[in-house]
Amino acid sequence: MVTNLPAEAKAKWIKVMEARTIEEKIKALEEFLSAVPKHKGTENLREWATKRLAELREELEERKKKSARKGVSFFVEKEGAAQVVLIGLPNSGKSLIVHKLTGAKTRVSEAPFTTTFPQVGMLKFEDVYFQLIDTPPIVPGGGPFNGRVIGLCRNADLVMIVLDATRDIVSDYQALKKELESAGILLSKPSGRVEIERFKTGSGGIRVTMLGELVGATVDDVRKLLSSYNIYNAHVRIIGRVTLDDVEYAIFGNVQYKPSIILVNKIDIGDPGQVSRLRRIAGDARIISVSALTGEGLDSIGNAIFGELEIVRVYTKSPTGRVSDKPLVLKKGSTILDVAKRIHKDFVEKFGYARIWGPSAKYPGERVGLDHIVMDRDIVEIHLKE
Repeated sequence: MVTNLPAEAKAKWIKVMEARTIEEKIKALEEFLSAVPKHKGTENLREWATKRLAELREELEERKKKSARKGVSFFVEKEGAAQVVLIGLPNSGKSLIVHKLTGAKTRVSEAPFTTTFPQVGMLKFEDVYFQLIDTPPIVPGGGPFNGRVIGLCRNADLVMIVLDATRDIVSDYQALKKELESAGILLSKPSGRVEIERFKTGSGGIRVTMLGELVGATVDDVRKLLSSYNIYNAHVRIIGRVTLDDVEYAIFGNVQYKPSIILVNKIDIGDPGQVSRLRRIAGDARIISVSALTGEGLDSIGNAIFGELEIVRVYTKSPTGRVSDKPLVLKKGSTILDVAKRIHKDFVEKFGYARIWGPSAKYPGERVGLDHIVMDRDIVEIHLKE
């Protein structure tokens, strides 16, 4: 195990996972920290838990203030196919970008810290919508909104980093990346990662989808590990080369990989030559040069978001009806079982077979089972047992 946690600490972590309210989470996390032994193997875990506890306390305080003044809150409920949080230094142009892309009435000004609360808009891409969130600026080394903005990033599906081309974009990117990494949010895609989607009791046990390689362990080892944390119903996706340690890290969620896109804004007045230097240090991150003022590059953002999210659209069809106009949006690696669950829980219990048309089908109308992996633009027709 990565942490060598005693049974007492594991039991405390189970309470953290089961907590429903912020107050319950804070109390459970405090008890968990008190049960985690202090040694080198738990340093990173303790540091993450301490920072997470601070975020939760800040969020609780913010909610109390909101209740007292009946005003806006930093927490944003997810809508659409995915939630995208825009972050950047003061005056990077986030607000104007969100306004141009979504029409949202964001506060645009040359004065720093004009945005003090999240501003939300919806970006339409083909037949899906992405929720874009404009945020207050991050100040490297410590700013009044850093913790709450990072909390938004933790909840988001994708982080969009907005850089000002009239500044040193390499230095600014490294500073923002450092702020996120210190909170356990990784922007660079690891060689392997684990995604654990937990379900309520009675949702089919632990399923493991292999989209890579499990090194030094078996699928049964994964099931045993999750069971030791009282996780009995979950879908585990193994992506790339991962170890059992990586699976345990995913249980805690103390290190999260977030897909990201870098927008180099003000390219119309900044130095475009900096972009090539940024590419050398940003790894495989997608970089788009844009101008919120002129609109240059903005029309490519929807497609970039879709690609980075690694999602697929599946269109359902009843045996006697037409194909739905609105797709189900699922993660790559999802199966017919995931499709059935999204439609209705009875579709899993009464599942007979499915027919499929599209990229994943060997031939139109192929008959498949629950473990068939779907692809983007598949059409699925589910038949129930009679």
